[in-house]
Amino acid sequence: MSHSLDRPPPCRKVERQRHGVYSQRTLEKGTAVAHGKKFQVGERSLSVTNLGKVMYPETGTTKAEVIHYYLAVADAILPLLRGRPVTRKRWVDGVGTAEEPGEVFFRKDLEDSAPSWIPVGKITHSSRINRYPLVEEPATLAWFAQVAALELHVPQWRFGRNGQPRNPDRLVLDLDPGPGVGLIECAEVARWCREILDDMGMETYPVTSGSKGIHLYAPLEGAHNSDAISSVAKELARALEADHGDLVVSEMKKAKRTGKVFVDWSQNSASKTTISPYSLRGRLRPTVAAPRTWEELDEPDLDHLVMEQVLDRLADGFDPIAPLAAGSEAETVDRLTTYRSMRNPEKTAEPVPADPPRPRTLDEGDLPSFVIQEHHARRLHWDFRLEHSGVLVSWAVPKSPPLEKDTNRLAVMTEDHPLEYGTFEGTIAPGEYGAGEVTIWDAGVYEREKWREGKEVIVVLHGRPDGGLGGVPRRYALINAPGMGEDKNWLIRLMNDQPDEDTSASDGTDTGTSKDTGSTTATGPRSKPSDRPRTDPQPTVSVSDLPAPMLATRGTPAEIARSIADGEEWAFEMKWDGYRIITGVDTGGGLALASRNGKDLTHAFPAGIELVELLQGEAGEQGGAVLDGELVALDEQGRPDFGLLQASIKDGEAAELRYMVFDILQLGPPGPGAGRSLVRTPYRERREILLDSLAAGEAIAIPPAHTGRLELAQRVSRELGLEGVVAKRIDSTYLSGQRGSAWIKLKLQIHQEVVIVGARHGADNPDRIRSLLVAVPDGEGDLVYAGRVGTGFTQAQLAEIKKRLERIRRKTPPIAGIPDADRRDAWWVTPKLVAEVSIAGRTRGGSVRHAVWRGWREDKAPGDVRWEV
Repeated sequence: MSHSLDRPPPCRKVERQRHGVYSQRTLEKGTAVAHGKKFQVGERSLSVTNLGKVMYPETGTTKAEVIHYYLAVADAILPLLRGRPVTRKRWVDGVGTAEEPGEVFFRKDLEDSAPSWIPVGKITHSSRINRYPLVEEPATLAWFAQVAALELHVPQWRFGRNGQPRNPDRLVLDLDPGPGVGLIECAEVARWCREILDDMGMETYPVTSGSKGIHLYAPLEGAHNSDAISSVAKELARALEADHGDLVVSEMKKAKRTGKVFVDWSQNSASKTTISPYSLRGRLRPTVAAPRTWEELDEPDLDHLVMEQVLDRLADGFDPIAPLAAGSEAETVDRLTTYRSMRNPEKTAEPVPADPPRPRTLDEGDLPSFVIQEHHARRLHWDFRLEHSGVLVSWAVPKSPPLEKDTNRLAVMTEDHPLEYGTFEGTIAPGEYGAGEVTIWDAGVYEREKWREGKEVIVVLHGRPDGGLGGVPRRYALINAPGMGEDKNWLIRLMNDQPDEDTSASDGTDTGTSKDTGSTTATGPRSKPSDRPRTDPQPTVSVSDLPAPMLATRGTPAEIARSIADGEEWAFEMKWDGYRIITGVDTGGGLALASRNGKDLTHAFPAGIELVELLQGEAGEQGGAVLDGELVALDEQGRPDFGLLQASIKDGEAAELRYMVFDILQLGPPGPGAGRSLVRTPYRERREILLDSLAAGEAIAIPPAHTGRLELAQRVSRELGLEGVVAKRIDSTYLSGQRGSAWIKLKLQIHQEVVIVGARHGADNPDRIRSLLVAVPDGEGDLVYAGRVGTGFTQAQLAEIKKRLERIRRKTPPIAGIPDADRRDAWWVTPKLVAEVSIAGRTRGGSVRHAVWRGWREDKAPGDVRWEV
């Protein structure tokens, strides 16, 4: 058999921008802030943030370029991934540098923040069940890139239609060079492997791994299980070692690999994974696990390929591994994969079709179907299902669909159901998922006015004459509401504008004829932003009239436990990732917001003016109040984003800002003698007064104070992705401007404030900052060197940082004790700027460990900085 392989047919031509209406240029446009952008990938609406973040510092490769890469290679990589559980390696803050590698972690289960439309495959282990994402479409690749999942690893098998692992459809050999050998020696061993596999009648496809060695793939018919294939691969490796013992080793022991190539046969095990062809690697450069030809392996300068080279090859229609993908691709994973994985067709009365769903062909004038089922399971709820893309897209509504206008109710998105479920009524057996009685509450067809995947749906339902909807058309909006805790949480709302009907609803609802002219939000129809009058806060209240905030002392859960054992009572609040703000409100229209260091931030939060209307009770009667809280910016998942907050305040970038009010210090307008001070009132009473004095609004929230167990509060904080918890003794008074022991901060994440003292540039580019040198005051207030921060920046941030530091540049180091290794290539600045970094702790020498840039702290002065660990 010939050992040559020209460009193998079929050579699939891949267009770089086929999957999505945006290119790399589009992604990067406006990335000075790069927060909260929306892009359409196929029929999916995808949220992307921090597009300018540098993922590969050595080459300056950004997240936008990584997303662009995965969309551009989607045609080539999807057939290789489809149906396989994907394990990801994530570098949230980039791969780092040779000096300071970025932190990386493996992720098996699908992230809680993942879009609800990503299907999962379940693998049951002895002590747990893992829920792996399955990749059916380019949007999933883009989402992986958004969460910095650079490497995609998969096994050699796929899930079948029954949701169970099938036999492997390919064999893989990993040729791993030991010390003293490299890619050329791996290519030599690859050719020997190919001869053996040729004799077995198996075509072989080489892939330079993008790391060190070469992977070889050969297609299988799926007739044998993983144990059998592993045995064959092991025997092949041993035979090679017997014939070429001077260069080949088949044993796992690293001590035997020096000067040899290890033929790793173990990755054929059902529990093992291999980097997928066309996946990026988390190396210093954006190398790729790149399919190659055998002619390329003969080249004396054989090297790994980077992503731009791979994109060029695919754009030219050059995809050497296409026959493997075409020959081994099993059944297309369908939208019912999750549904099947949750049901045993032998035990449930529900329909469990074996075949993938296919969208119905509707004749002209026909409409898609809907069904609402009353489900008496562990808790009574109503299942609201709409036909879409061949399945019933489903939500569980705990209190039934609303029949009164402008009523919001929770709707939790569940797994897609088969169309056959539209007629299902009956009993789901005890012990099965959803056990209980199911009856049809109403069913019929619907008109689709809007369907924004994962975001918003507006439909008009036409049910049965005797159905639960009252026999009249009903116009509903479903709006995704991740701010309520999870992406799967939606709101269902009976719209104010209902279809024009001669009859009225059985509940007396008027069915008017008007239509919405603006967008629909979680709180109902809303006018377009350009149509809404904007009222900026009036600066009739002075920040000089506002008190300084009380500060918390760093502590430990053990300290709280001892206090509780001594009979003390504590409440636990979330530690929000934002700016501490004291606010003065005058119901005559005045408003002032002061940061912790007294800076006027009134202009930064125009929506704060609604506080004037939200004051009630004694605060309303007294004509104002002084409030304490945290100003936060929410990302697309409804979680605080410190970088987004900075961008909003500094550049006026649109962001969803919320003022989390957790304390009230005065009843009446700010200023001495203008009202009743509450600072000597115990915390418990202040909380009651706050709840009586302030209503929640669109941009104003009163977060709860937990009075249960600390462990529960910490779990809530962790699930919300917050920084930690603040424990407050319920009998404590408010110590303005002081750090009291009655407030204790318990951090789950370590965010450390630092003072910038210098910067280092790379030897290859003196105009570009590579890392910042930082300091933290000691107990006497003197600045002490605290190490470097070199990751977490976007390109736009690096440019802004350099511009700001150039203004305060000086000739000599502002502090002593900077190690010679860190002084090299450094330049110095006056220590007047405060920033915040996340750290993994402190080194023995007292420096920050694994510091990652978070942003400037405009609200802090160097004297405010203290060690948090």
